Amino acid sequence: METFIVQPKNQYEKRALKAFFKALDLPFKTEDRSESIYNPEFVAKIKRGDEDVKAGRTVKVDLDDIWK
Repeated sequence: METFIVQPKNQYEKRALKAFFKALDLPFKTEDRSESIYNPEFVAKIKRGDEDVKAGRTVKVDLDDIWK
């Protein structure tokens, strides 16, 4: 068996794909991917980092200092 992953861009495409699968009597299932696939703790750290950048809490490192 082979799995195809289809990602419709809008509701029109989603309905058309479902109708196509039903017309061909192809079994299919859908998954709601609205929730993040990432660990919530990781997402929180990224958001905190974005807030720090917006607030100016950053450190600038000169490229020449990296290789010393």
